[in-house]
Amino acid sequence: MKISAIVTLKNDVLDPQGKVVSQTLKNMGYKNISQVRQGKYFEVHLDEKNPAKCKEVAEQMCKKLLSNTVIEEYKISISE
Repeated sequence: MKISAIVTLKNDVLDPQGKVVSQTLKNMGYKNISQVRQGKYFEVHLDEKNPAKCKEVAEQMCKKLLSNTVIEEYKISISE
């Protein structure tokens, strides 16, 4: 099964990289942008058939390595 994890900074954490991207896009002519937040995307393939077990493993991976849970949050999706 395939695990997809999107890791982003929590809303109350400043995102300087997102601000730079936002300003650059505005400078390029995209004037209707109100905010940009940057993040990370992970795709992990597991040799596991049980979706519940995959979700459990994905949670562990995100908490232990893929995200810094003090300043980041993550969303997990599981697919075949």
